[in-house]
Amino acid sequence: MQRVLIIGSSRGLGLGLLDAHLEQGWEVHATTRDGSAARHHSWLTPHRLDVRDDAQLATLVGDLAEPMDRVIHNAGINHAPRKDLFEVNTDAPIRVVQTLLDAGVVTEGGLVAILSSIAGSRGSRPGSLGDYGDSKAALNDEFRRRVDDWNAAGASAIVVHPGWVRTDMGGPSARVGLDESVAGMMRVFESITPADHGRFLDWERKELPW
Repeated sequence: MQRVLIIGSSRGLGLGLLDAHLEQGWEVHATTRDGSAARHHSWLTPHRLDVRDDAQLATLVGDLAEPMDRVIHNAGINHAPRKDLFEVNTDAPIRVVQTLLDAGVVTEGGLVAILSSIAGSRGSRPGSLGDYGDSKAALNDEFRRRVDDWNAAGASAIVVHPGWVRTDMGGPSARVGLDESVAGMMRVFESITPADHGRFLDWERKELPW
């Protein structure tokens, strides 16, 4: 049985990805801030993790008895002070993934997927992208600085834009349904090979500009 760790699974995309992996027969390890189980299933193990808490991260690493074939970092926030946005959206995903790789939590040839956003794609746009966009652009920048090291650690790592999705975070006017986004990301994850390491893709596997 393949194993996946989903960071941030209490609702929205994280919960959708949790359900999709269970439906496909994966053993799922999933974090929420309070450690509660979003679902009750024999293949699901809940874990407590506030992504800003190093002690909780160390406990999570210790609780994972076997390495993961797939790690998905979904946890993120939108409407918050700029400092909090950078702590959660920029610093935490990199620190969490680096810690997991250093601890050998990801299998050789495993996949690391960090959910980012097209809002953090600078393209040719000068200046600020807004606080949320700036936090995602900084995440993408730091990801690109780490790709060689993470490749040497044996993982294929990508950043993924899930689309503008109708969730609590995306709002009711968003263009992409939750099921559509989750199904698309699952197809993307299944398609990833070592040649895709370091790419910025959306839920339809389109390449996005940094």
